[in-house]
Amino acid sequence: MATIKALLWKKENKAGECTIAIRITKNRKSTYIHTGQKIKPKYWDEVTSKVKKSHPNSARLNNFISAKVVEINKSLLDLESEANSKREISEIKKAISGKHKSHSFYTFAKAYFDELEKNKKYSRINCERPLLNRIKEYPRAKTLTFEAITPLFLRGFISYLRSTKDSVGERSIVNTLIFIRTLYNKASQQGIVSRDNYPFGNTDGKIKIRIPKSIKIGLTSEEIKIIEEIDLSDNPKQHHTRNVFLFSFYLAGMRVSDVLQMKWENVQGDRIYYTMNKNQKNLSLKIHDKLQKILDEYLPTKTSNSDYIFPELKDASNNPKDILRVTKTGNKRLNRFLGQIADRAGITKKITMHISRHSFGNISGDRIPLQVLQKLYNHSDIKTTIDYQQNFINKDLDDALDSVIGF
Repeated sequence: MATIKALLWKKENKAGECTIAIRITKNRKSTYIHTGQKIKPKYWDEVTSKVKKSHPNSARLNNFISAKVVEINKSLLDLESEANSKREISEIKKAISGKHKSHSFYTFAKAYFDELEKNKKYSRINCERPLLNRIKEYPRAKTLTFEAITPLFLRGFISYLRSTKDSVGERSIVNTLIFIRTLYNKASQQGIVSRDNYPFGNTDGKIKIRIPKSIKIGLTSEEIKIIEEIDLSDNPKQHHTRNVFLFSFYLAGMRVSDVLQMKWENVQGDRIYYTMNKNQKNLSLKIHDKLQKILDEYLPTKTSNSDYIFPELKDASNNPKDILRVTKTGNKRLNRFLGQIADRAGITKKITMHISRHSFGNISGDRIPLQVLQKLYNHSDIKTTIDYQQNFINKDLDDALDSVIGF
């Protein structure tokens, strides 16, 4: 029967650190598996085979060592239980190393993006590739394996993101962690990496991803009326921008990508039928009189049912990448003109195309049943609708304050 023990490899690197290794001994012959973790010899306790408490990360490192010992011990038991259990020590190391060999995170990420490309998920690629680049910028992640993605590594990465010159916001940090978790889960599902050392979770020592609550501020009905009524006849670009913004608002805050990609064939009688770009769900919404006025304004430019209603994409090719690129450019341009409209209207809130969605939520408040709002927003889970709408329901809080200080 083979035995295992954690120890410190005697050879020091330039920083004076030694590698923590696992020794496997059978028939008085030993072999070693390096864990990849390094510490200075003064922090190693030879008697207990543990990192001393004087090391700032002793608890996490000792948890890591314990997990690695359990993992290798499990592999040894599996090998011993096989029909041919009389293996030489070199064969044992080869079998264990082969089972627990390192797998490149970046190689897997490349395959992941290739798959997204094949399925034409260009918008997702656009959002997630910068997250991968952010990981690559971390000095300790130049050559990253799944096995190296430990809670200790992730905590160091989070600290790095928060302390860099151009510090990354909390939501961006969360998005990066979610991206890492997504790839780790996919690699685990494919049997590429073991879940024994899964770094995410609610248990002690693991990384729990908490999505920060963002403050969503929408326009009031009075502010929407100001935008509807302000005279923009002297500026056609601002006038067009207002039309696109209100088109989105009148359709429950339709996302800008869906607005700009709307075609005349989506207009059927007194309704608009379309498929949301974000989740490929179908939705049918009534054309209000206010919305019809906007459609009538662009009707003279229609040459066929396959035409886009708005001009932003008229010169774009049918290539999905080109459509995504032009849509992003169009959104930036619209947001710039919305800022100008806000200045002219005397509205101090920052207005963007996405604010039309917040504005719809703000004005609807608690007047519309959540089940109806869920359908309008096309949320899969009503909890998402509840969380979203909580940003705009303040009556109880306002009444509570008034009851105390309204004397």
